[in-house]
Amino acid sequence: MEILILILSGVLFATAIYNLLQKQLLRIIIGTILLSHGAHLIILTMGKLKTGQPPVLMDGVTEYTDPLPQALILTSIVISFGITGLLLVLAYRTTQENNTDNMEQLRGGSHD
Repeated sequence: MEILILILSGVLFATAIYNLLQKQLLRIIIGTILLSHGAHLIILTMGKLKTGQPPVLMDGVTEYTDPLPQALILTSIVISFGITGLLLVLAYRTTQENNTDNMEQLRGGSHD
């Protein structure tokens, strides 16, 4: 199961990097979202995917699931949601002010 999740995470990272290298501002934001989702899957996989076991140690339980990766992912989801909201607002304002979302035109490069 871990191999499948790691392959999926690799696909998310590859798609994120492809989108981060695009010229449109919205695609760059989608790339950052996909990059954070890939990181969430890697953190989840590092915690060893165990099913049917309690997340904390209780009386009589010898094997348990590590709760730390789950807490890290929950915190990361909240942070990435806030950053995504900020990036979307900044992209909207940039597009409204400059009438373009092309990164080359925003940098002052060629005006094709």
